[in-house]
Amino acid sequence: MVPAISEQALATTREASPKGLPTASDVAVRTELAIREVDQLSLPEQPVEQPVPAPIAPAPPPAPRVLQTSTGKASWYGPGFYGNRTANGEVFRPGTMTAAHRTLPFGTRVRVTNLNNGRTAVVRINDRGPFHGSRVIDLAHGAATQLGVVSSGLARVKLEVLQ
Repeated sequence: MVPAISEQALATTREASPKGLPTASDVAVRTELAIREVDQLSLPEQPVEQPVPAPIAPAPPPAPRVLQTSTGKASWYGPGFYGNRTANGEVFRPGTMTAAHRTLPFGTRVRVTNLNNGRTAVVRINDRGPFHGSRVIDLAHGAATQLGVVSSGLARVKLEVLQ
């Protein structure tokens, strides 16, 4: 910190030095004057930049709870039924992820796993059936394609009724 300068010292610095060169005291006085001028300036306050918080990734949805599990044979149905109404009144369309089951309520979601190849698909029950032998579920063409059942026509599957 520069020591305070008296008014008399300030007045003497305003006079020219004999040789025109500043003395050490002249430099000290001028420095003090510059500091006082800077202190008197009112600079606008700069806004403090706040760090931007990292975005919080949404938590993945919880895995659906399995209410019931069973195994059996699955078949599929498709082209001959397109345009017909299912048991719940929907129009049966190609590529849907729906299925027919004898007893599960309409709208029930079921995870079907093909036990021959490990592929899975989640289907929605919207029809009744199958009415042939010991089959447990009849898959729409879209679900059968995803499970790899189309070429064989039948597959051993595991059904998991989801909440």
